[in-house]
Amino acid sequence: MTKTLELLSDPINFAVVQLPERNYPGVVIQGDTLNGLVRSLEEMVNLVKSNQSEDLEDLAVGIQMLREQLSAARDFYEATCAKQGIELPYSKRIRDHR
Repeated sequence: MTKTLELLSDPINFAVVQLPERNYPGVVIQGDTLNGLVRSLEEMVNLVKSNQSEDLEDLAVGIQMLREQLSAARDFYEATCAKQGIELPYSKRIRDHR
């Protein structure tokens, strides 16, 4: 089975693609980037399990870094959709970036 997808953005760490038979585009994550995200989450789980108060600062930093990476991917997705004239599959809320 051969189907064609449409690349909607320049391929960087994240690329926005339109898959056949899907209403909205998706985001493709490079394998090394995906692995880095998973490893970051594994480190955060270990910090939680350690139950050491001094690890809470490291955990907060890790969560913030992960949030920034995923927010960058979402922002790239939203900008690409806007450029292509595609409505988002969700409503944008006011974001609090404390």
